[in-house]
Amino acid sequence: MAAQCSGTRGSHGSDGNIPGVTVVNFSHPLTAAQLGAVENLSGETVVRVVAVPTHCDLERPFVEQAATLVDAAGLTAEQWQSCRLAIVPPALAPIACLVIGEIHGRAGYFVPVVRLRPRAGAVPPVFEVAEILDVQGQRDAARARR
Repeated sequence: MAAQCSGTRGSHGSDGNIPGVTVVNFSHPLTAAQLGAVENLSGETVVRVVAVPTHCDLERPFVEQAATLVDAAGLTAEQWQSCRLAIVPPALAPIACLVIGEIHGRAGYFVPVVRLRPRAGAVPPVFEVAEILDVQGQRDAARARR
C-alpha cells in the first residue's frame, strides 16, 4: 500500500495520493509567497506543510532533541521513505545538522533543504526563499572528489 502523502493543498491523483512535495518546516511559519517560491524553484506543487514547533534547550544534549523534533513531524517510516520531501531546517546550525542526519537515517537519502535569506533593506526583517539545496547531489559529487 502506498504511503499517503496528503495534505491541505493540491488535488488527489488517481491512486489516492497527492502528487507534489511535502515541506517539513522546523523554522518560522512559511508565508504564501515563500511557498510559491518553493513551488517555482522545485517545479512541484506544495501539497502539505508539516509545521514542527522548534525550541532547543541549550542545556540538554542536542542528539536526543533532534530525534524528538523529527518524531514531532508525525510522518510514518513509509512516508519518510516514499513521499517527496523538502525541509526548512532549524535556524541553529548544530541542531540543523543533527535534524538533517536524523532525516537521512529515516528517508535513506539527504532530503532537499529550503534555504531562506533576509531580503536586503527590509525593516522589519523579511525572509525569502533563496534556493533549494540538493544535499544528496552535493554528497554524491563529493564522493567523486575523495
